[in-house]
Amino acid sequence: MAKAKEGDRVKVHYTGRLDDGTVFDSSECSEDDCGCSHGPMEFTIGGGEVIPGFENGVVGLEVGEAKTIHIPVDEAYGERIEEMVAQVPRSELPAELKPELGQQLEVTQEDGQVFQVLITDMDDTTITIDANHPLAGQALNFDIKLVEIV
Repeated sequence: MAKAKEGDRVKVHYTGRLDDGTVFDSSECSEDDCGCSHGPMEFTIGGGEVIPGFENGVVGLEVGEAKTIHIPVDEAYGERIEEMVAQVPRSELPAELKPELGQQLEVTQEDGQVFQVLITDMDDTTITIDANHPLAGQALNFDIKLVEIV
């Protein structure tokens, strides 16, 4: 039977957990409003579509094979970078924006690059935004099952 290798397009079912056991995402969630993905995730191994540790965990699997992988911080979303947290005066926000704690915003840099930030704190004069990935600084654990080599 064929084993998944670099360059293969694959479909994978997965459940992602933090080291404390908290589930942060799953392709097999049955609840409509859980915020999880539904159905297997499809990607090309080596295509940079998923974090490196996840790609590496799929390499060598046969269709139907499952395993649990542990991905250290440096093969996941990297360490948290405190310089990516900033306080922004409310006076610099668009007038129509009604910021809320936990809200995601799209920010465009002067060079045109667009990225997501999360509002993590706010008071009457400022909001605190964080451009780190929500899972930055976390080791990740995945139960994965190779569903198909496309």
